[in-house]
Amino acid sequence: MLPSAVDGWNAWGTSWSWSAVLIAVTIAVHSAGIVALVHWLETSWRTRVHARLDRSIGVIVVVALMLAMLHTFECFLWAAVYVYVGALTSRPEALLYSVDSMTTRGASGLALAPHWRMMGAAESGDGLLLFGISTAFLFWVMQRQFSVR
Repeated sequence: MLPSAVDGWNAWGTSWSWSAVLIAVTIAVHSAGIVALVHWLETSWRTRVHARLDRSIGVIVVVALMLAMLHTFECFLWAAVYVYVGALTSRPEALLYSVDSMTTRGASGLALAPHWRMMGAAESGDGLLLFGISTAFLFWVMQRQFSVR
């Protein structure tokens, strides 16, 4: 467990610092994953994969699954930090809490140690941003997939 004040602004500052780093890292990971998907899509579009409806559906399913894998990896990152800083002690609970926060569901019944709670709120904001990016990207893929038809 990292040293941190339980009360006061120092505790929130540490929580915000970790949150800012995690938000930057998850956005970088998400961006890298989307760039990799774009490269794959550009290759498949050049080879006319979009020519048939079943292949178009397949492309959308694969892209959605890859985005889900990115989100899962990002939840693992947050969970690893929760355990590292001592906000939660169990890895499975940290992962459940992270998925719950990232998706803004918030019904796991788990709570971070008091001076780390700002991280849970920050992860929810990060999740909104990441899911928004994924939704926009998936919408772009569908537009591109069907605009050639």
